[in-house]
This record gives sequence, C-alpha cells and structure tokens, in this order.
Amino acid sequence: MQSRRFRMARAGIAAVLAAALLAACSGRPAPGEEKFTVRFTEVIHSIFYLPQYVAQAKGFFEDEGLEVVASTAQGSDRGVAALLAGTADIAMVGPETTVFVYNQDSPVKVKLFAQLTARDGSFLLAREKPEGDFSWEDLRGKSVIGWRPGSMPQLVAEALIRQHGLDPAADLDYIDNLAAPAMVGAFLSGQGDYIQVFEPSVSELVQGGHAYLVSYLGADYGEMPYTGFVATDKFIAEHPDVIQRYTNAIYRAQKYVFATDPEVVAQEVAQFFEGTDVELLASSIRRYRDEGGWVTTPVMNPADYDKLQDLMIAGGVLEPHQRAPFDAIATNQFAEEAVKQVK
Repeated sequence: MQSRRFRMARAGIAAVLAAALLAACSGRPAPGEEKFTVRFTEVIHSIFYLPQYVAQAKGFFEDEGLEVVASTAQGSDRGVAALLAGTADIAMVGPETTVFVYNQDSPVKVKLFAQLTARDGSFLLAREKPEGDFSWEDLRGKSVIGWRPGSMPQLVAEALIRQHGLDPAADLDYIDNLAAPAMVGAFLSGQGDYIQVFEPSVSELVQGGHAYLVSYLGADYGEMPYTGFVATDKFIAEHPDVIQRYTNAIYRAQKYVFATDPEVVAQEVAQFFEGTDVELLASSIRRYRDEGGWVTTPVMNPADYDKLQDLMIAGGVLEPHQRAPFDAIATNQFAEEAVKQVK
C-alpha cells in the first residue's frame, strides 16, 4: 500500500497543474521574422544547468535570433505550471513532470525536446565530520534536509536509501517540506544532520566550514535522464523553428562546455552567480563535468525514460498502468536535427 505522503505528493502536483490549466491563455502573437522573445523558466538556479547559462553568455541564443527572458520557478511542478498557464514558453525541468501531465485530464500536454543532464546533480553533506568512510547506515536515526515529494532529487535519494537497507519513512527523518531557497538557511540555522544540495551551494558550505561532503548522489545512483527542456505541444506545433533554434543553441553550449577549460567557462557565466567566487564556480563545473553530470548531445534515449518511470513507480508517485510512451512525452526531432546542423 502506498504511503499517505506519496499520495499527498501526487495530489499536490495535480493541484498545481490543474490551477495552471484554469489560467491557461489562448497563445501569443506570431513572432517576427528576425527575432523571437522566449520566456524561459528554470527549475532552480544552479551551476548544474551550466549549458543554459553558457548559451546566454556566449550569445548562442542571439545568434539563433532568440531573445531569452529567464526566470526561476523553484520547482519542476511550478515550471510546467507556467507552461500550461501560458506565462512561459520553454521550461527546464525534471522529465517526471511530463509523465504527470500525460496522466492529467488536460487538453494541453507537454513534451521534452532536448536533454541537458545525465544524472542526479545533488550532493549529500554532513554537519559533522564523519569518522572514517561514509556509510548510508550513518543516516539511521538522523535528519536529512531534502526535496519535495515526487521530485527527482527526492526520488533518487530515497531509492539510494532503500538500496542500502534503510526505510526512508521509518529509519530517518527526510525533511521534504522546505522550499528550495530556504534549505541552506535552515541548515545554517541548525536544522538537519545532513543536507542534499546542488552546486554551487555544496562548495559554499564546504569551503565555509559548515558541512562535509560525503556523497555525490549522481555517481552513487548512476546515469538517468534528470533534466530536460520542455514546451507545450501547442507551442511546439506553432513554433517549430523556435524550438529548433533553441535546441541548436543548447547543443552549441554543450559542445563548448566539454571543449573549454572550466576556469574560462566560470569567468563567462559568473554574471549569473553574483557573489559567488569564480574559483568556486570553476571547481563546481569541473566536478560536474568529470563526474559525467551532463549529456554531450541533447538527443534522448527512449530506454532511459523507461528506467525513469521504473524509479517513479518504485517511489510510489506513479502507478504501473500510468506509464507514458516515449513518443507521448518526448520528441527527438529537434535534438537530432541540431546534431546535424551544429558543427
């Protein structure tokens, strides 16, 4: 039987998406021939999403005739809600949201058109320095500041906890009711024995002497589709040229990230991380790149999305009969064309 917590997670996601549908607008005017303004929203702000910032900083979007107006949704559910409400055109979110929308009684659906990350980008940090090597058994009886139920960071964390013989609901306190911007502040104020965060917060906490890095969840769990670019089926149908140009810019950025010294890249994207030391950004970039955090092309592997739904089912946020076919939640049309066009 599924837990009350997971039923609440499904209900909460459904409520956000339903509210967005009620607010949905009828669309925007057709773009001019030369430039199109894309209203973009990201799940959270993190160096883990580096290729997006590189495309902005290097003018790759501008080269494609796009002006990107960016915002941060603070959650994949809110990012997709913005698409459905017509307040955003493209969202960078967790792929699980496309499955949730697929299973909603909604006239508007969303589709992934490019993949960005290849694994979980979160790290587990301990308040106290471990005695010897870290073991997941160390979490028994402890509290972990984590992510909302049904989100990819939460699903991966609890999958790893179960893999190491612990019950996430009974053997530890996984704190999942804090908004993303409040998590680090809560940890610094004394809440939680551990915290699950992304870069550059990881390096900031470690270098500040506030925490000790004990695990990179992406390496521990392995490869999986973790973040991608999404638009409504309506927007894709009406503006396929915009989706293609956006994907081209992202692929150029992906190639650049793998071909360029992290020190140089950090200097170029520092404008998006005001107050963060450039050397710290460079170390974050190197860590993600060396650990295989990013895909090398935006093309998606359908089999990986089957594994994603396996994880969702194991986590109790998806029923087996609710599996979504790859073609219903994603399209490789634009990613494959980008690989052909961008040299």
